[in-house]
Amino acid sequence: MTTRIHDMQAYEVHAAKVDAVLFNLWRRVRLHLKLPARLALPALKSMELILEEDCWVLVDSRHYDLPMIAWLNFQDAGRSSLHTPVSCTENYYHYMAAQFRERVLREIATAFEKYLHDAD
Repeated sequence: MTTRIHDMQAYEVHAAKVDAVLFNLWRRVRLHLKLPARLALPALKSMELILEEDCWVLVDSRHYDLPMIAWLNFQDAGRSSLHTPVSCTENYYHYMAAQFRERVLREIATAFEKYLHDAD
């Protein structure tokens, strides 16, 4: 793992779900990327997404890749329907993470769509 999330204490850890559309975009993006990979999120200034086989980590690149939010342990094995959300664990490393989580997920979806568009 290229991120330091396992070496850091999370501010909050809880069970979460990732929308099926976003997870399906991820599955398509993963086919084109050599992992681990970094994906810029221009609308979030210095934030970047580090993509690994088993997790996504939002980091602040201006602060030495300090993790902000991590999505881990995606429960996609044996998934039989593409329209249902995917369960995962969500770690918050910043006290404001819950307040910008939805915006981050929208920006991730936009970045995935742009990557797929540019890859074609």
